[in-house]
Amino acid sequence: MASGCAKRGGCPSDYVAVSIAAICFLVLLSRSVLPCLIHKAPRNNSSSFWIPVIQVFSSFNLLFSTMMSINLLQFKTKHWWQYCYLWSVWVEGPLGFGLLMSCRITQAFQLYFIFVKKRLPPVKSYVFLPLVLLPWIFGAAIFQAKRPLDSQCHMGLEWTLPVAGLNALYVLALLAFTRAIRHVEFRFDELRDLWKGILVSATSVALWVTSFVLNEIHTDTSWLQVTSRFVLLVTGGILVIVFFSISSHQPLLSQISFKNRQEFPRMGLALGIHDSGLLFRKEEVRPVDPNEPLDKLLLNKRFRKSLMEFADSCYAGETLHFCEEVYEHSKIPEGDSIRRIYMARHIMEKFIVAGAEMEVNVSHKTRQEILTTQDLTHLDLFKNALNEVMQLIKMNLVRDYWSSIFFIKFKEEEAMDKEGWSLSPPRMSLVQGSDDPFYQEHMSKSSTSRCSSPS
Repeated sequence: MASGCAKRGGCPSDYVAVSIAAICFLVLLSRSVLPCLIHKAPRNNSSSFWIPVIQVFSSFNLLFSTMMSINLLQFKTKHWWQYCYLWSVWVEGPLGFGLLMSCRITQAFQLYFIFVKKRLPPVKSYVFLPLVLLPWIFGAAIFQAKRPLDSQCHMGLEWTLPVAGLNALYVLALLAFTRAIRHVEFRFDELRDLWKGILVSATSVALWVTSFVLNEIHTDTSWLQVTSRFVLLVTGGILVIVFFSISSHQPLLSQISFKNRQEFPRMGLALGIHDSGLLFRKEEVRPVDPNEPLDKLLLNKRFRKSLMEFADSCYAGETLHFCEEVYEHSKIPEGDSIRRIYMARHIMEKFIVAGAEMEVNVSHKTRQEILTTQDLTHLDLFKNALNEVMQLIKMNLVRDYWSSIFFIKFKEEEAMDKEGWSLSPPRMSLVQGSDDPFYQEHMSKSSTSRCSSPS
């Protein structure tokens, strides 16, 4: 049998492995938290927020349970919280590697239904994820009942190979979903990220399983015990940081909100949808007539910008932002199904789902029609919602706008530009009220105007 630090833990290489794992987790934590703090990304209740959080949680469980279960640290006395079945079976299995791989499989499952089936997944992610995790839970329950672990948390060959097979099974499941979407021409490299995830996970699992088997079987070889557990923990640290860095579930979160916010302030620009309402030198600047239909007035970019600023000052900007993005959605050709799906998903996540960042006030029936659609590329997907929102704008927002300081300022600018042209981009503000840097200016100028938010 192994003796000394090879058996009890506390070898110099053990502390080096623990330090490397701690650094990996801190890097992972910074990559997940700092972008949200720096860019003030809005938190929502969708899977785009919770799945990365669960990945961070499972990554910590995987690293910490590995450290506790393979005797990396030397303790003078045995404590109750060093219980082998807690760390080696439950935390390292279902709550560690199993949960980490289940998150990635859930992401691939969602991509498959959205881009191949062109509809939302039939099973919610908070239901599908526990279902994928069930084999790990059943396996852990069997281990708990059979109790194959010895005093050093080793399980022997007859139990080691089934555990290794379960790890490989999840990699194969991820591979199956990835193959099913390999023909989709993604805009943000989701398929490439999935292949990277498979390559990283397969390589890590191969190294991990090899080290795990050697650590479990050759318990009498000191140098092999020390080397194998060092590789186990270091490989786990590299796995979690690389695995989390490859994000395929919500690519726009990184493409727009974190990396290129200045370049892509809107989803339409990220998808290459040309801007609307530009005024060119040769175009005639037509005066705005309040008696014209609202949908025709909104085609005027300068008017839309002024009305949107007024709406933001009245805490009702989400209605016009919704109209703007639905209009951009309508400009995507019918045959361009991939971009239509991207834009539809963006609008649903931002405006339609309950608790969304800028949830619009539409009827329950209309909301459910959109969320349960069988075709995300349908031309009239947002038609009913747009009609309801336009009616709210007509009844409240526009009526108040005509008597506001914003309309007076708009008329002054219109008069000044009759003989010229303007290409100044609109301020597509994604903030409301006091968060708007222009809010104080708006309120000081419009203290006499009244704002009635659509309700």
